[in-house]
Amino acid sequence: MARLTIRPALIGDARGLVSCIEAAYAVYAPRKLDLPPVSEGVAEDIASNHVWVAEAAGAVVGGLILVVDDGFAHLTNVAVKPEFTGRGVGRALIGKAEEACRTLGLDELRLTTHVGLPENVGLYAHLGWSVTDRSGSKVRMAKRLTRSTGSMT
Repeated sequence: MARLTIRPALIGDARGLVSCIEAAYAVYAPRKLDLPPVSEGVAEDIASNHVWVAEAAGAVVGGLILVVDDGFAHLTNVAVKPEFTGRGVGRALIGKAEEACRTLGLDELRLTTHVGLPENVGLYAHLGWSVTDRSGSKVRMAKRLTRSTGSMT
């Protein structure tokens, strides 16, 4: 695999990140899940939230959107192009989000996934997340973080 770089997203990355998100979620299309529009508002997220991209050979191959709100952070989207899954891209992006939360003085990271994506629930559980609620098709999870200081890049 080409060298992977994780960096803050720039507004110019919006198109590549949208493409990445759409490719990542396209593999779930046969399941006919009631997912929200997963790639809408990416440019706005880059402008107003914490967004990182994973880049390999100059192309966006993954991305993560983190929204900070009311004393915690919500991981609203993690996407990895299908041809890059299983290579640690998602784990690296989540690690960057955890690092950012610690730097911001936050000790809890939350996310919502879909009951029809049990592999996601399993992956997050493997990474130390716990299910906090199940409601309809939603599975809410959280991870407690230890605090540290440092810079967020």
